[in-house]
Amino acid sequence: MPEALKGLILSGGKGTRLRPITHTSAKQLVPVGNKPILFYAIEALVAAGIEEIGIVTGDTHAEVEAAVGDGSAFGARCTFIQQTAPLGLAHAVLTARDFLADSSFVMYLGDNLVRHGIIPLVEEFRTSRPDAMILLARVPEPQHFGVAELEEGRVVRLVEKPAVPRSDLALVGVYLFSPAIFGAIDRIHYSARGELEITDAIQELIDEGKTVRPHIITTPQQATVATWKDTGRLDDLLEANRIVLDDMSPRVEGEVGVGVRIEGKVIVEVGAQVHNSTVRGPTIIGRGATVDDAYIGPYTSIGPGCVIRAAEIEHSIVLGSARIEDCDGIIQSSLIGKECVIRRSRVRPRAYKLMMGDHSVVELR
Repeated sequence: MPEALKGLILSGGKGTRLRPITHTSAKQLVPVGNKPILFYAIEALVAAGIEEIGIVTGDTHAEVEAAVGDGSAFGARCTFIQQTAPLGLAHAVLTARDFLADSSFVMYLGDNLVRHGIIPLVEEFRTSRPDAMILLARVPEPQHFGVAELEEGRVVRLVEKPAVPRSDLALVGVYLFSPAIFGAIDRIHYSARGELEITDAIQELIDEGKTVRPHIITTPQQATVATWKDTGRLDDLLEANRIVLDDMSPRVEGEVGVGVRIEGKVIVEVGAQVHNSTVRGPTIIGRGATVDDAYIGPYTSIGPGCVIRAAEIEHSIVLGSARIEDCDGIIQSSLIGKECVIRRSRVRPRAYKLMMGDHSVVELR
């Protein structure tokens, strides 16, 4: 019988690189393909046969708990574990020590997206039974990540955000550990940035002669999108949205009226209405949304209850109940928050009239 693993999803952090959206919402609950990023992590664990899941939360714990519930909607049993302060990934593991007990476990960063899931990774871990297994991907700017150095297929060194990386293999936000990781964390010290680094703990395992296996994500040459994304920045969030929309199957459950041209994979959810518009997929139009006299371009997620009228938008994410009306030009590569309003004023002289929160960015062309 295969070893029973637990899951540990990290859903803390302040999401500073996605402000102002994260002033009012947990970064793990920002939707891609009209579904919170966190939900993809839960679904990936359940698909791999892991139903006992701990979710480590921070300041946004109430919002995360309300969104996830007890986990039954996903076929899981979720336990919420509040981290007192964002003191590093290894600190989060220690915070969850009572929940994890003596079980091996999968640690999944809740703002990461792994396109094809983690079933092969979990199966490999169960079969080979190493002390730890790390998921790696080749990236163009490894200095922004934890970086692994391999020799003859073995992990020999891990460095957190090195100034001069010695490889392009970044640690993806999925790790598998035996209970040996607790002793390793107990022996490390806080880093210069005041955190208990999981890379230091894994390096401690390596230095002790424990088995740390790599699993490298490979991307087919013909692939147009990545297989993994850390969604901490706007560009990466939009790319994650693109990954998800590329994999969705088209369906029309709402109302598509006269004068509508649909091209490619388009999802129109229940209660949505589309009239006198062109919609080019991959695109999703959420429940109860209204699209009228508009152009919705590829890789756009229109959230539930939104209104897009006499406007053009593509490669963007529009959160629930936002309104975009009567706009000149096309809105591109944008993240528009819940209940935002973008519209053209009829008052002369024509001018830009803005009310923006902290950390907002507007580019006028």
